[in-house]
Amino acid sequence: MAFKPANNIQDLQYFGEFGGVNPSISDSSTYTFLSAKTMFDTFEGNADGCYLYSRHSSPSNLYLGEALAAMEGTETANVSASGMGAITPTLMQLCGAGDHIVSSRTIYGGTYAFLKNFTPRFNIDTSFVDITKLEAVEAAITKNTKVLFCETVSNPLLEVADIKGLADIARRHDIKLVVDNTFSPLSISPAKLGADIVIHSLTKFINGSSDTVGGVVCGTQDFIDALRNVNDGASMLLGSTMDSLRSASVLKNLRTLHIRMQQHSLNASYLAEKFEQDGLKTVYPGLASHPSHDLFKSMMNEKYGFGGMLTIDVGSLDKANELMEMMQKKNLGYLAVSLGFYKTLFSAPGSSTSSEIPEEEQEAMGLSDGLIRFSIGLDADIERTYQMMKDCMEELDILEKKAVL
Repeated sequence: MAFKPANNIQDLQYFGEFGGVNPSISDSSTYTFLSAKTMFDTFEGNADGCYLYSRHSSPSNLYLGEALAAMEGTETANVSASGMGAITPTLMQLCGAGDHIVSSRTIYGGTYAFLKNFTPRFNIDTSFVDITKLEAVEAAITKNTKVLFCETVSNPLLEVADIKGLADIARRHDIKLVVDNTFSPLSISPAKLGADIVIHSLTKFINGSSDTVGGVVCGTQDFIDALRNVNDGASMLLGSTMDSLRSASVLKNLRTLHIRMQQHSLNASYLAEKFEQDGLKTVYPGLASHPSHDLFKSMMNEKYGFGGMLTIDVGSLDKANELMEMMQKKNLGYLAVSLGFYKTLFSAPGSSTSSEIPEEEQEAMGLSDGLIRFSIGLDADIERTYQMMKDCMEELDILEKKAVL
């Protein structure tokens, strides 16, 4: 039977303390015990349903984690204060001194900087590979490799990872496949394709209103318990805890994710097809010209499309900046990093979200100066949006203006 992630969210019902349709928010940093023995048992991890201290867990965080685990089809989940607050403890929990990570070469700039510049301080090395070439991935694995890391749809080049193929490699070598699914919530369910751990930046599509940062790690009960362990759990000890008020806010927004993702995908697909027809170098997984179009189709859940992210290349950074400034002036969106907002967001990733990656490595992976990354919004009239964007491109001579007969 096909996995339907939105049904799992729909089927969750939480009742507030006084019968409210939203669960009550636990606005406490610490929790009381009726007996000293229960406190001891909670410290030891042997008291279900008891709360110790909000850095460890809280009712509000557990509600959200349970909903996100249901969405991804994992046993449980742990929410964090940011997406990086989910990625970094996960990798530190899985790796120690002398260990090795194989990572996709095209990943979020913050993740790249963590793996390239920070983890070597702890004698953890990373090999960056073209994740679309399974033979290159397997060739990079050594006897010290503990983790295979990728993004389902990579930031910002929109390369698509073959989750099933990567999971097979990970199993053969007894390593963990960790997948950042931030760009493709609901559309693709990595755990159902063999991923061991699924991570999201909740900041983006899942929250959807660009008013908070957050993250989540979805995995087995054993792994999440290990992350939260008071003695050696990376999430517990590094302390990237999500605030209960923010958890409650994200949980409310999660309930409309299925509607939003459908519209994001519909709008992005329309613009991508039009841009490509206009002769722009356009990358979008929903286009037949995308090298992994068929792979994405084979992995995707029904209804949610190919996501809200697309890129175009306008030839130079100057042109990219001119276009983005003009589009912002005409209320077509914001020149801003991040994604998943109700308005379209656009940025030149080479000088923003991927600026941590050295220029020569950007060039090697095909990240050009003129690349603009779009997070397409929820516009009700996408035909109007397209025409206005096209007018901007013609005014800047990015597109040739057609003579009116």
